[in-house]
Amino acid sequence: MPVFITALFAALCLSAPAQESPAHGIPPRAAPSEYQTHAQAGNVTIAAEFAGHSIPTPDGTLKSEDIVVVEAAVFGASGAHLKLSIEDFSLKINDKKAPVPAEQYGLVYASLKDPELEPTKSSQNKPKTSLGGGQEDSTPTPPKIPIEVRHAMQHKVEKAALPEGDRELPVDGLLFFKYRGKAEGIRYVELIYNGPAGKASIPLQP
Repeated sequence: MPVFITALFAALCLSAPAQESPAHGIPPRAAPSEYQTHAQAGNVTIAAEFAGHSIPTPDGTLKSEDIVVVEAAVFGASGAHLKLSIEDFSLKINDKKAPVPAEQYGLVYASLKDPELEPTKSSQNKPKTSLGGGQEDSTPTPPKIPIEVRHAMQHKVEKAALPEGDRELPVDGLLFFKYRGKAEGIRYVELIYNGPAGKASIPLQP
């Protein structure tokens, strides 16, 4: 490659703006009292709300049968910062002795569903007519989600996940926990925080 072309290519690379990673999180509500419940951990307040198998992103609600979701927010004094990690959070479900650790948002990708793309109950129960005029009872095959739609769903989850690292408060985002049982079977649920700010146990409404 000629020298002048090499120099030009290098100059273009240096002048190109750096790409920032996607901004994660959900806009925090006005105060901890606007969540289901909240508790103090040192100098910060952790507020939370249980969403079950729903995934409430700012761009629409998705769902997953393999995980349950908690929206968690951390509030502090004006200008306060806190180092956040999903490893600081776990979830106690019913009478299980060991709390379930929070998982990376990528865990959700394989089981993501959009309620608006799923067949309705009426269409599921509608009998299928055979060529002979009789009725053939069959469950419709779920529609195959186009790859671009699936990528858009994944991006929604990524954007809504709780931000990690050193963050200015308040901050809000989703936490994901493995749970393949029905949400109706959850009688007791408690979010546990054990991190740099201290410790807190936050009973939630199942």
